Amino acid sequence: MKRYHVTTFGCQMNEHDSERIKGMLDSLGYAEVPARSQADLILFNTCSIREKADSRFVAHLGEAKRLKSERPEVIVGVGGCWAQSVKEEVFARFPFVDVAFGPGQVHKLAEFLVSDSLSAQGYFEFEGFTGHLPAKRAREHHAWVQISVGCNCVCSYCIVPSTRGREVSRPGDELVAEVEALAADGVREVTLLGQNVNSYGRDLPREQRTTFAELLGRIDAIDGIDRLRYTSPHPKDMREDVIRAHAELPALGEHIHLPLLPGSSRLLKRMRRTYTRERYLARVAMIHEHVADCALTTDIIVGFPGETESDFEQTVELVDHVAYDGAFTFIYSPRRGTEAAGLPEQLAHEVKVQRMGRLVEVVKRRAAQRAQRFVGRTLPVLVEGP
Repeated sequence: MKRYHVTTFGCQMNEHDSERIKGMLDSLGYAEVPARSQADLILFNTCSIREKADSRFVAHLGEAKRLKSERPEVIVGVGGCWAQSVKEEVFARFPFVDVAFGPGQVHKLAEFLVSDSLSAQGYFEFEGFTGHLPAKRAREHHAWVQISVGCNCVCSYCIVPSTRGREVSRPGDELVAEVEALAADGVREVTLLGQNVNSYGRDLPREQRTTFAELLGRIDAIDGIDRLRYTSPHPKDMREDVIRAHAELPALGEHIHLPLLPGSSRLLKRMRRTYTRERYLARVAMIHEHVADCALTTDIIVGFPGETESDFEQTVELVDHVAYDGAFTFIYSPRRGTEAAGLPEQLAHEVKVQRMGRLVEVVKRRAAQRAQRFVGRTLPVLVEGP
């Protein structure tokens, strides 16, 4: 029996893709092993959203090169967004790689493995969703469900549109059928995935078109699904009907992740985020109006080109005002091929690090204060294991 090892970098979308890869390999008769040194097939599902992810991947790839030099029959594969961003260049930079594929070509890995190809192959054209592939779930009672792929936004710093393409939605009936099958298999928590879930369905044929709020309602109604989540939303498309759904649908938790990035309207415009500080705060107010006890989390980028001390202070002030329950904080890193990478006024790394430290202090302080509201309360939980 052939053995495989998969290393996953990046977002929940990549975690979902890796579960599909593992399920596909299991169906081909492969067995998963815990160490690369034991594997006949070494795979990396890569991320390109930040420079740090690139560096981590390349460091791990060095071990694969060594293992292949010791055992030339080992197959090394690179998938995901980094592979899509460099395409055929992967083979020039790393000649020991046998197969490379983008996030829309996961199924092509199986074709390569059964073809006994003697030459390196690259697959980089989006050909559909992986919903038909079996998934090897990391958690028995939780499943990812991809409702769309790609993004139509043109944020100046983001590489996603060039790696995952234009937005394409899956039909609602197909998604409901998938979740019903998952519920029958014992899944109790589902997380819906998309680059911008709020714009779901706009590209579907008129007879299939549905809003994201309507999709949430259909999935909430499925017997056996006790908890429903989604990621990632975009503030510009966060509608009142979705916010109200958090108060009205039993399975949809009282938690909304609403990415802020900077709290400066000037920088938001430079990032091409198409909302302002004021519009963002209006969405926060709407959330508190309809879902009084809602947990609110966010994403924040520090050190975008041209960020002044005033811009940064506006971010800190907004974070202190909103009092998030948690935040994913990132230091800006330029991505090849993006508009922001060519902007002047790139900040020194030391400035970014110093500002990040100041921001994190405020995030932690306000999150700790917010957490006090749970003291003395009894809340329902979903027990996943002993």
